[in-house]
Amino acid sequence: MGAELARLARLALLLLPGLALLLLAAHFFRAGLVPLAGLSAALVVLLFVRAPWAARVLQVALAVGTIEWVRTAWVFAAARAAAEEPYARLLAILGTVAAVTALAAWAIGRQAGRLHFRIDQTGAR
Repeated sequence: MGAELARLARLALLLLPGLALLLLAAHFFRAGLVPLAGLSAALVVLLFVRAPWAARVLQVALAVGTIEWVRTAWVFAAARAAAEEPYARLLAILGTVAAVTALAAWAIGRQAGRLHFRIDQTGAR
């Protein structure tokens, strides 16, 4: 049972950041920032590179992605408020996406992430 649980944790570790990066890629693509969209999508490949540097690159990218989601929520909500349109649902949705992106960055540094990216085995921190 313990090995099964470890496999599920590893699968979740790969799915959550992958989903967050693909959502970020879609966001950039919709905004017309095709190079950033391509970069965000390409970073998904690093989920399969079992090296400490890959974990750190992913964590930094997801942290920057979290900041981008918060910035986007701020800009869109300000525009809606200025137009006297409702913006609570927009903030709830983008806030949730930002939280999931931050959770994905955090998950990489947890035990399953350290094992997957072989951080403890190499002595890298």
